[in-house]
Amino acid sequence: MAAQKYNARDCKFQIEDFLNPGTWTSFRTAQAGSGEGGINTFTLSHEYETTDTTTFGSAGRAESQNMQEGKSITLEGFRLKDPATGALDPAMALAELQAARLGDDSLCGFRFAAPGDTTWEVWADAHFQLGDSGGGNNDKAGWSVTVTRSGPSTTVAI
Repeated sequence: MAAQKYNARDCKFQIEDFLNPGTWTSFRTAQAGSGEGGINTFTLSHEYETTDTTTFGSAGRAESQNMQEGKSITLEGFRLKDPATGALDPAMALAELQAARLGDDSLCGFRFAAPGDTTWEVWADAHFQLGDSGGGNNDKAGWSVTVTRSGPSTTVAI
């Protein structure tokens, strides 16, 4: 079958529970988690650090090489909160708790997959940074988090 477009809303994202390693909690999207979806946008970003390798022999043409590659993903959507208990959506709550941790404790697992994937892309060590939250008079409250990989990616079967 030829490659084809897929729906961003059908991608899946999970955070590892830092208190229970090996336990994964889904961020609610159109196709993952339970109940109404909160995440409605994601952006996977790549960052590169290069080194200049230009010499006199380059004859005035810049030369460089990639020396470091980084990845991050930003999840955005609606802040989900139980009106009866005040509890946040479980994955959002874990991300907010993880974002407050520092040093070695700031790292935990994150994984994601596109529709039809048979493996998760796993970031065994990732740190979380909360983005803006809020909204206007006629808005639902927003929520965002940026997850940054620390070290290499791996994969595991879904």
